[in-house]
Amino acid sequence: MPGSIREEAQRLLAPVVTPGTATLLDCPSCGSLQVAQVLGDNGGISFVCTTCGHIWS
Repeated sequence: MPGSIREEAQRLLAPVVTPGTATLLDCPSCGSLQVAQVLGDNGGISFVCTTCGHIWS
């Protein structure tokens, strides 16, 4: 059982990257790499482009 909801969210959102690899996520609208993960109201994860404001999941 996690110590807090914040710890559980950090665990779930932590990137899984193996040494020597990287994953880039670009905005499907403008192609920018300035993308952030956000938690939705229903607990789902969405992405928002900080360049153009496009939101997707």
